[in-house]
Amino acid sequence: MTVLIYTGGCQCGAVRFRVRGVLKDASICHCRMCQKAFGAYYAPLVSTRGAELVWTRGERKTFQSSSHVERGFCGDCGTPLTYEAPDGVAVAAGAFDDPSQLPPVVQYGTEAKIDFVNRLHLLPGHRTEDDAEQAPFVLELVSYQHPDHDTAKWPAETGK
Repeated sequence: MTVLIYTGGCQCGAVRFRVRGVLKDASICHCRMCQKAFGAYYAPLVSTRGAELVWTRGERKTFQSSSHVERGFCGDCGTPLTYEAPDGVAVAAGAFDDPSQLPPVVQYGTEAKIDFVNRLHLLPGHRTEDDAEQAPFVLELVSYQHPDHDTAKWPAETGK
């Protein structure tokens, strides 16, 4: 039997994690607290209930966002990492190295859902390099983000 292992971390690489087990409860939360915590229209989260979550590099900082919930984040780069409640820990879907493996199956907090979210898929889409005429720097971008895999050391010698 194959044991599923997922890895991830923050944008700068100071905090990394590993989840061992089945992850089947990916969600999107539209509540106002999640909107603010993620600085976004909604928060994509993956419950780790029934799986083993281990922090493999660094430590997240936390903020007590309500009487029952703490939010975990990287203290260096600010990446949102966790929603920690009495019923378990959920990890930010985008913090996983391959978030495409974790499609959402349910939405929460829909009382605060912003109306235009249902129409985002109708907006025109463009690749990053399509904006080169207006913003030529996009053709010369060098990412200093941590790569989407574990590393023995970070930042890399060639990184920022």
